[in-house]
Amino acid sequence: MPTPLPRPTRTDLWITVAVLSASLISTFVIGVLDPNPADTDPWPWGYLLIVAACLPLLLRSARPEAVGLVSTPLSTVYYPLGFPDGCVMLCSVVMLYTLVRWGNRAFGWALGVSLFLGLNVWELSVGGGLRAEAVGTIGWALVLLFAAEVMRRRAEYRQAEHERLGEATRSREEELLRRAANERLRLARDVHDTVAHNISLINVQAGTALYLVEDQPERAAQALETIKHTSKDTLVELRAMLDVLRAADEAAPRAPVSGVTDLEELADGTRGAGVRVDVEVEGDARPLTLGVDTAVYRIVQEALTNVVRHSGASHTRVRVGYRPGGVRLEVSDDGRGGPAEPGNGITGMSERASLVGGMVDARPGEGGGFLVRAWLPTRAAVPSEGTGGT
Repeated sequence: MPTPLPRPTRTDLWITVAVLSASLISTFVIGVLDPNPADTDPWPWGYLLIVAACLPLLLRSARPEAVGLVSTPLSTVYYPLGFPDGCVMLCSVVMLYTLVRWGNRAFGWALGVSLFLGLNVWELSVGGGLRAEAVGTIGWALVLLFAAEVMRRRAEYRQAEHERLGEATRSREEELLRRAANERLRLARDVHDTVAHNISLINVQAGTALYLVEDQPERAAQALETIKHTSKDTLVELRAMLDVLRAADEAAPRAPVSGVTDLEELADGTRGAGVRVDVEVEGDARPLTLGVDTAVYRIVQEALTNVVRHSGASHTRVRVGYRPGGVRLEVSDDGRGGPAEPGNGITGMSERASLVGGMVDARPGEGGGFLVRAWLPTRAAVPSEGTGGT
């Protein structure tokens, strides 16, 4: 079964119509407005030659070499046959440029040079000399071919750059996933340490209470009060940590959970992704509860992750302010800003802050970029002035 001819693309169709129209109209206009008695009447063979040279351009994209072998010679021999000068040479221009631009370099150069050298040999053998117009065709052919080479090199460079950026993006995503996995490992170890320590404490206090409940009820009550507070703190801390530990296939934990003191290391990871990060600490630093300390680190981590993935920023500033009632966070960047989109971690940051009684506000910055503010209380009261925590 014979293979059907491919259908012309829309671009090839428009190029064919444009070149055919320009060639026919220019030949007709020159024959009417500037007739030359030495020219051969283009009707009908000149016009048929123009149509035969232009119509193959419909398959320019599908069969570039075959179209070049047909269209370029037909448009070239039009002129030695003595027909009026027109724009039929546009067929050669289109095909020679196409061949070299799309990578058929040797074929395009050989076709262009051989045809235009052949045109001048014809002029020399038939006319006894070389016309300036015929010699000039070699010059513009070389310009055309070199222009196609330049555009081809430029396209190859842009393609290589696009692939490089794609590889960098994939590497960045892999690095983010690796860091997230490492953080889950550290959280798992902290879960182990927290549970082991607090459950041991509860066990000791429960034994003490049982031993003293009859002889020293006051001390037994103190032990039970300690059990109450310890169990409550343990539940809060476990809830905060297990919210992140959702992967069921992680290996054994190896390191303690990260906190405020690890923000500089976190910033170093973001700097490795090509974003400049400044970390500023305001106020008198003090020890924080495990839940708040972890929330500070995780919220900053998620904000920096969003900066790397979505903002296109080159500079990010992280501010940690110690206030009498809690900790104020602010992460701002100079990226493209825009409203927060679902799936970019804003919900996760809000949930993490709410676990310790705080709140998160994320919105485009007034001067551009994106701004994340969080307030994490170390007391029961939360400031009434938004997330500023002044």
